Amino acid sequence: MLLGQRTLFLAVVVFSGWAIYALFLAEVDDGDRQPWVFVIIWALAAYVLVPRINRLLTRIYVPDYFIGRTRTADGLLGDPINVAVIGSAEDLRAAMLSAGWTEADPLNLRSGWRIATASVLRRSYPSAPVSSLFVFGRKQDLAFEQEVSGNPAQRHHVRFWSCPPGWVLPGGFDVDLVGAATFDRSVGLSLFTFQVTHRIAERTDDERDWVVAGLGEWAGVHIVRHFSTGYHTRNGGGDAIETDGDLPILTLATEPVP
Repeated sequence: MLLGQRTLFLAVVVFSGWAIYALFLAEVDDGDRQPWVFVIIWALAAYVLVPRINRLLTRIYVPDYFIGRTRTADGLLGDPINVAVIGSAEDLRAAMLSAGWTEADPLNLRSGWRIATASVLRRSYPSAPVSSLFVFGRKQDLAFEQEVSGNPAQRHHVRFWSCPPGWVLPGGFDVDLVGAATFDRSVGLSLFTFQVTHRIAERTDDERDWVVAGLGEWAGVHIVRHFSTGYHTRNGGGDAIETDGDLPILTLATEPVP
């Protein structure tokens, strides 16, 4: 089965590359420009060829262990892990909903089409899905958001992953969930895959602090200074990100904290 899967992937990549090459040559030789040809070339490159090449390459050069960064479905390094939680997933869900956050819908064809149309037409979609990012080899367990000005193109949002049993953060901190909070500022094209995606604001620490402040009544906070070095880099969509490396650890309470 594995051999068959790899053979299929190879065939798809080769066919996509050939189709892009053939369509490009046909368009160059044709005096009349056909916009639909470029749409096909973009779709094949962005959603078939480039992602597959990224997956193959990132298996070689991206560490397959926790380094404080998420990974995209293509294997690229994504948003920084910038918050941790002590408490159950259900307690976290209750606290987030009580703090005014909305849980994101699962990402599927229906919700994907709805957020696409809502973003273009600027229609409110408070529970719009978020793309899948991966930590511990799996996508997020929980995701919450706060829409801005009734437009799903801009929103506060945070993803959470439950930690494996017995796993501790570097430094020996025992937590139950880790999270990545970022602010979606607009919809655009990924610089690495050319796919349509949300573009995030550079100062990810601001969104981290927004999440912590919103949970102030439901959690005690301990900040691990310089959990990682402060850095400037880019996420899996090519967006610039900046962080000071601090990590807030939230200890959930079953009742509001005075």
